[in-house]
Amino acid sequence: MIVQKYGGTSVGSPERIKNVVRRVAKYKALGHQIVVVVSAMSGETNRLIALAKEIQAQPDPRELDMVISTGEQVTVGLLSMGLIQEGLKAKSYTGAQVKITTDSAFTKARILSIDEHNIRTDLANGYVVVVAGFQGIDKEGNITTLGRGGSDTTGVAIAAALHADECQIYTDVDGVYTTDPRVVPEARRLKSITFEEMLEMASLGSKVLQIRAVEFAGKYKVKLRVLSSFEEEGDGTLITFEEDDKMEQAIISGIAFNRDEAKITVRGVPDKPGIAYQILGPVSEANVDVDMIIQNVGVDGSTDFSFTVHRNEFDKAMDILKNKVQSHIGARDVVGDNKTAKVSVVGVGMRSHVGIASKMFRTLAEEGINIQMISTSEIKISVVIDEKYLELAVRVLHKAFDLDQEAA
Repeated sequence: MIVQKYGGTSVGSPERIKNVVRRVAKYKALGHQIVVVVSAMSGETNRLIALAKEIQAQPDPRELDMVISTGEQVTVGLLSMGLIQEGLKAKSYTGAQVKITTDSAFTKARILSIDEHNIRTDLANGYVVVVAGFQGIDKEGNITTLGRGGSDTTGVAIAAALHADECQIYTDVDGVYTTDPRVVPEARRLKSITFEEMLEMASLGSKVLQIRAVEFAGKYKVKLRVLSSFEEEGDGTLITFEEDDKMEQAIISGIAFNRDEAKITVRGVPDKPGIAYQILGPVSEANVDVDMIIQNVGVDGSTDFSFTVHRNEFDKAMDILKNKVQSHIGARDVVGDNKTAKVSVVGVGMRSHVGIASKMFRTLAEEGINIQMISTSEIKISVVIDEKYLELAVRVLHKAFDLDQEAA
């Protein structure tokens, strides 16, 4: 049993929908049971949002969900028609018809349960089942949507509910790479990667899969495979669990990076309990996400407190700190830099190998790249550097950790 999910570009035109029909027909001919989850045609959700904003500047969330959920409804109908035209039995469902029950957080709902009974019955009767991604229904019967990238989550959730053998995510890339091939042409497609590594890569800016979908898949032990919808052949990248033989492969799986970092330092802060909360409390109350945090204690009993935020929220955070926090806590000053970037090395092999951090720092030092901040987890090391050195840093680290070489 296979769940296939196709994104907006994969179903962006009648011709591309026919390509999906051919691919599904091929899998069906091999004897697989197939559930297909689709997004709206590319650009359609944005068009519907723009339409809503012409009527109401800040669209009512319940009504907005009613409008934008129609994008997927169009695609499931068209794809099912294509499959029927091809001589297959096919049936389309909206999220509400399947009974994908969510909470009532309109525009960003979370899936609570899936009633897979109808899907199982249809599969047993030889149908290809086509389900609208990105949407569900709350307990009151209101249509809800799952937020950006919600179709990936729908695909994984249905695969989990059906205990499918594999959930295949078709996108415009043919798998997960050691880093962005646009930055490093020598980047390689990985045959497999663990959920943990994929979560780190996704959270660090690798946009192949939505974090929510990877978390969901890891939690429910759904095997995920990323494939290109534009290439006929290819095994893509399998996202799976740590296997014994995996540990013997490359120590580092990939180099992830994020250009959208900004760094803020609150200088000359009294070194006393509760000070971190006094600085970050007002920032988080304004819904600003804080990423890396470093605190340095000086000899005079004062401390410098540095952290990073998304570049789009830099001005907002600086404003809060300068006008609300600085005088309140008696800080000397607040300085910021919105031209920073984050580079990370990721790999489960780090658990059993020493010297990764020193190799990373030496490689950057040899290129004259100054490290402004460092943070580590069990399977990743991240550094904040000046944005202008980002691409150089990614290239030299990719080479230093032998990611240019095909794994033996």
